[in-house]
Amino acid sequence: MSAALPANDETRHAVTVSNDESGMRLDKYLTDALARKFEAEKSAQAAPSRARVKQLIEEGRVGIEGTRPRPLTDASYRVKEGERLTLALPAPAPARPEGQAIPLDVVYEDADLIVVMKPAGLVVHPAPGNPDMTLVNALIAHCGETLSGIGGERRPGIVHRLDKETSGLMVIAKTDRAHRGLAGQFAAHGRDGRLTRAYKALVWGVPSPKRGTVDANIARSSHNRMKMAALKPRARRHEEDDEDENTAGRRAITHYEVEQEFAGGLVSLVECRLETGRTHQIRVHMTHIGHPVLGDPAYGTGMKTRAAKLPDGARAALARLGRQALHAWHLGFEHPVTREHLSFDAPLPEDMEELVRELEE
Repeated sequence: MSAALPANDETRHAVTVSNDESGMRLDKYLTDALARKFEAEKSAQAAPSRARVKQLIEEGRVGIEGTRPRPLTDASYRVKEGERLTLALPAPAPARPEGQAIPLDVVYEDADLIVVMKPAGLVVHPAPGNPDMTLVNALIAHCGETLSGIGGERRPGIVHRLDKETSGLMVIAKTDRAHRGLAGQFAAHGRDGRLTRAYKALVWGVPSPKRGTVDANIARSSHNRMKMAALKPRARRHEEDDEDENTAGRRAITHYEVEQEFAGGLVSLVECRLETGRTHQIRVHMTHIGHPVLGDPAYGTGMKTRAAKLPDGARAALARLGRQALHAWHLGFEHPVTREHLSFDAPLPEDMEELVRELEE
């Protein structure tokens, strides 16, 4: 191995290439070999992902032992039978975002993951315009040393997001192994039966039929790059394709059902279940079928005439809401380590509940 490699706070792992493995790419071989090694040793630490292994190779942390020891920095190198390879795995680096003592509503937590109720107004991840005071900052402070490292950095693993002004349940990984397992479930969007997500939305009018599916591709709006737009899909080569040259935008599917009607059909409470996970999907799809979410500043404009018809109490409650009336109330998934099915429900937050009460009256 290179003498320049740091020796502090790292663990070294050695594996030997077998006849069957000869000719494999270095990054693929090490990923598989280390996964077997960690499993056999019942390591509490998750084996590094292929992306992480590739990063370590490029950093010069992988080498060949023997009479001609040397570092290997090319992930595409083809390993040979009998080669003994070593990898220096550094301890997770401190998270780049700093932890900040922001109150968290923790619904569930164990060594691998945490489920929280995100309030409206809280941004999930630091970004230009919101460099701190985010959910990630809160999680770093709350979880502390229990974060074992995502991609070599001691940080929470975000596998899905909610808009800043959308409230509701979120699951976040605390380990690399949990991150990979949860990411796979969210990538499948529940098609394999492991993941379920449901939202409650107050929308203008009553969708017809009262139970239906919106299948409309979503792409960034050509008129306003800050917004998304629903498009008519073109023919697809394969039904499961999310995006290809024959598809306008990315495929998006929302299943909805009307649960309650208010003010003579002026407003309805709708449950939405996602079959895909696109930016602003529910907000865009409900607007696409003519029933935008109440209070939506991006997609619900032009509803002043309808708002004026609301009872005084409901109109005042809507003004106090000051956001889209959208809440992620249900989240179910397979625990990525124990394989146990976990399911969580969160009632409407007080601002939406107040609006419902006023609409009922």
